[in-house]
Amino acid sequence: MHNAGDRRQFLQTMSASVAAAAVSHGAAAVAAPSAGANPAVAAANTVRSADKVQVALIGCGGRGTHDIQLFRSNPDVEISWICDPDDARRASLAKSLGIPADRAIADLRRVLEDDSLTAVVVATPDHWHSPAAILACNAGKHVYVEKPISHNIREGRILVDAAARNKVNVQHGTQSRSTKMMIDAVKLLREGIIGTVLVAKCWNIQKRGSIGRGQDTNPPAGFDYDTWVGPATMIPYRTNRVHNRWTWWYHFGTGDMGNDGVHDIDYTRWGLGVETHPSKVAAAGGKFFQDDDQEFPDTQQVTFEYPGNGQPGDRRMLIYEQRLWSTNYPFNVDSGAEFYGTSGQMFLSRRGKIQVLNAQNKPVKLDVNPEPQNDAAHVKNFLAAIRSGETLNADALTGHLSTSLCHLGNIATRLGKSLNFDPQQEQIIGDDEANSLVRREYRDHWGKPE
Repeated sequence: MHNAGDRRQFLQTMSASVAAAAVSHGAAAVAAPSAGANPAVAAANTVRSADKVQVALIGCGGRGTHDIQLFRSNPDVEISWICDPDDARRASLAKSLGIPADRAIADLRRVLEDDSLTAVVVATPDHWHSPAAILACNAGKHVYVEKPISHNIREGRILVDAAARNKVNVQHGTQSRSTKMMIDAVKLLREGIIGTVLVAKCWNIQKRGSIGRGQDTNPPAGFDYDTWVGPATMIPYRTNRVHNRWTWWYHFGTGDMGNDGVHDIDYTRWGLGVETHPSKVAAAGGKFFQDDDQEFPDTQQVTFEYPGNGQPGDRRMLIYEQRLWSTNYPFNVDSGAEFYGTSGQMFLSRRGKIQVLNAQNKPVKLDVNPEPQNDAAHVKNFLAAIRSGETLNADALTGHLSTSLCHLGNIATRLGKSLNFDPQQEQIIGDDEANSLVRREYRDHWGKPE
């Protein structure tokens, strides 16, 4: 383990790299996702066919354990490191994977210092997603980062720039992008099966439990809370604010809109065919059901408007609906979307359901095989991008555009305001209070990326 002086030096280095990325972004316009593989990535960072792809896992919770098993199931992959500030969690996974004790550590720096390491899987709490991924990019590693790609809009943009600058692949964990049923469905939409798609609505409806009322206490033995907090400003350890609970706190999470809703938002944006940020956001909601400590809403309705050129036929609207206290949902699925076109309607769900109705509300016969979200295919796509330069299905910009909708929706709901957003500058216009939430405060020893 590095000493305190080493840690300060490392964090200062991280601060400089993040600040440099922020300066390089400046007022740059938002580019559309690439239509093909990045030849610079393919040339600089592909792996020879005879070599194993060496992978490290950052974050040994439930999702990280799930992801690393998928990587491990590929014959051309070797799990080299696992990293987590919780000693017991880390030791348990190391034992199940057969990872030596000296490669099951709490210190991310030691992992990234390994020149033989090819890629990292970032499956930490949300507030670590972009910082850990940026560090990995700057170390020349490819990154598979779980959703949401960022904790705020600003650091998501810095990650997009870091991936491009370092010529590495960054795959976002919205696995519907690699699911054949979803790919085929979006292709049908592009081909005009329901005409021009003008409006799409998605939902995240499920029954979540209460997090209760917690207490501020000392962290338990064997849990490095300082490392867990990492780049965020320090707040006290709280009994209902760490494992499996951080999602519901502004300081560390993004609510269920960023946790689960981002999946639905992502494939809805994909089907709607919009490849920029929206210009207008309107939201309503709050805590309608749970009487507990959680800060994010259990009920939300958010509408995003994409003006295009402002003319009829070019404008688009995306609607998100969330109820976290119900098991009554459309089409008997907790996660789904409806696309409304000028000559029909498509229902689509990552749970493996699809239906198309024509303009007369009659079913349309489809040659599409129902398939639930295919996480394994998403991992294979990432590995193929590393090995041969295959196009990523959910690159950093794709993840940034979808995740930013969650951030904007949460800001609008939190403040009870409609927002005007500048897609090029990535700034909320005419509202300093709302615009202050486009970024966050970081601990001084991490520096402030602004």
